[in-house]
Amino acid sequence: MARFSANLGFLWTEHSLPDAIRAAARAGFDAVECHWPYDVPIDEVRSALADTGLQMLGINTMRGTPEAPGNGMSAVPDLEAQARAAIRQAVEYAAAIGAHNIHVMAGVAAGDAAQQCFLTNLQFACDLAAPHGIAILIEPLNPFDAPGYFLSSTEQAASIIALAGRNNLKLMFDFYHVERTEGNALGKVENLLPVIGHIQFAAVPDRGAPDHGALDYGPVFDHLDELGYTDPLGAEYKPDGATEDSLGWLNAQKQR
Repeated sequence: MARFSANLGFLWTEHSLPDAIRAAARAGFDAVECHWPYDVPIDEVRSALADTGLQMLGINTMRGTPEAPGNGMSAVPDLEAQARAAIRQAVEYAAAIGAHNIHVMAGVAAGDAAQQCFLTNLQFACDLAAPHGIAILIEPLNPFDAPGYFLSSTEQAASIIALAGRNNLKLMFDFYHVERTEGNALGKVENLLPVIGHIQFAAVPDRGAPDHGALDYGPVFDHLDELGYTDPLGAEYKPDGATEDSLGWLNAQKQR
């Protein structure tokens, strides 16, 4: 049966991160993940994880700087020093709380120089994270939500993973982004499974709870089970109102 992780970047945002972790545990999630936890003392996050028995699956590198305020900076030429400082910050924080993955965000960029910049920064991140048993993730984002983002397709991501030559570099496959940009997300996830490190989901196209929209997630979760994917799936959606009121899909899955 599928297991699920609450993405606390979108769920229970009215709470502090430690309290959101506790809310996710009460709701029946199997794990948690978040975006940018860096303003929260490490001891408070560690305590909430210990109290609940949940694992923190992943965090993101910082979004950017005044020079690159978008979704990260690791593919932005001339910002290598800032990008690597963000990577060091993420590895230190993730190691301290026992997080499994770090999503290294590429930023708004294009062209060969951006690709080379991204590759070298990813290799740096992988080498820094490997001694801690942490995987580095990259995620294609759709152009509607993230115009100009460097990484825009699963094909591009798979190519970069191959070029980087690091065993702990993986794809974060988000059904929401892939379905909006490429379509046939269910077929693509099967083909890409060997390089996938984490899977996320939300309704298409409104990024709401996964109980409506263009993708029927019941068969999606069943197919992932059939493929042998057992890691918790990341619920990264924007609830329309209170998070607790959006969890009918989770309760239905738990009762199967």
